[in-house]
Amino acid sequence: MENSKAIKLIDKILVDLDNTGINTDTLINDIKELRAYAIEEEAPLVVKVLRYTYEHIEAHDSFLIPMLEDDDELLTEDGEVAAPEEEAAVVDPIESLKYVISLTRNLKNKTNIADLRAYKELLLAY
Repeated sequence: MENSKAIKLIDKILVDLDNTGINTDTLINDIKELRAYAIEEEAPLVVKVLRYTYEHIEAHDSFLIPMLEDDDELLTEDGEVAAPEEEAAVVDPIESLKYVISLTRNLKNKTNIADLRAYKELLLAY
């Protein structure tokens, strides 16, 4: 994101996650506010991922999507999400959520965009 207020909000969300964990009331409002900045910046992938993220947290009171691993082949050749390995499905909700939020900081990074796409598919498939 290029908006300095959005960057400050990303930093606030990450600090709050470290300090209080997944406090759904504050967290959901902050993610909705961050989504508004993504709408202003016309970043539809980020808008969707943030919406799916807060809807997932509202439904489950946690973030149950596993952290992406560098060596995971999450997308098949046809763009579908591959099923994660059972033993790789260990979920650290706070670390995984922090990673998703931190991906929104730099949307010019192709790896960040690829990881946001993978999270979008994982959230849709959950």
